[in-house]
Amino acid sequence: MNELAPNGTLRAGLAFAPEPSALFVVKDADGHPRGVTVDLANALAADLKVPLTFILAPNTGLLTDAVEQGTVDVAFMPVDEERKRRIAFGPTYFIVESTYLVSAASGIETVEDADRAGTRLIGIANTTTIRAAARSLTRTTIEAVGSIDEAMARMHAGEADGFALSHDSLPPYRAALPGSRVATGAFQQTGIAIAVQKGRPQALAFVTEFMDRANADGTVARALQAAGIAV
Repeated sequence: MNELAPNGTLRAGLAFAPEPSALFVVKDADGHPRGVTVDLANALAADLKVPLTFILAPNTGLLTDAVEQGTVDVAFMPVDEERKRRIAFGPTYFIVESTYLVSAASGIETVEDADRAGTRLIGIANTTTIRAAARSLTRTTIEAVGSIDEAMARMHAGEADGFALSHDSLPPYRAALPGSRVATGAFQQTGIAIAVQKGRPQALAFVTEFMDRANADGTVARALQAAGIAV
């Protein structure tokens, strides 16, 4: 498949974080990634019968750039309209809702509570989550940071009241931040999907067929279960 792996090796772009989720992988002690999208990329490379290499990024904004520029061949990320204008998406494999991890001192209970003057909200730069949060806010704004590590450092230092992220990703960060809670409600619901560069119709057709089959034959479910994610 010349369009999908033009260099003879499938370059898969993955987002990493301190804790795994349906989207984020974690790095082992030797630096190798582990998680849902690692398993999916391995299955895709096996279908293609080509070697696989991983390119890791701390946020999906950087992965969007990489897919658009052709420095990775395939990636997995949440879908929104801005990304659809830049890259081509295949089928969704997981639905996420976005909310806020909020500090004990913030007094925030719900997503609506977070939208008040003076609330210090942060999110990951160039992601669907921060864009959706910004659209939902009328009384405050949200500041971009580069990674989950940076966001959690700000939360631990008391420099932010709330951190926007997908609900499924937040439990380990809530557990690590004493007194924090996950705000009730959501300001976004979207799918995580496979993505390739625009202008590669054969590549898009191949990953579409692959993901349809992976959703149907249990490949996705097994990857989620292996990561401890309920399906």
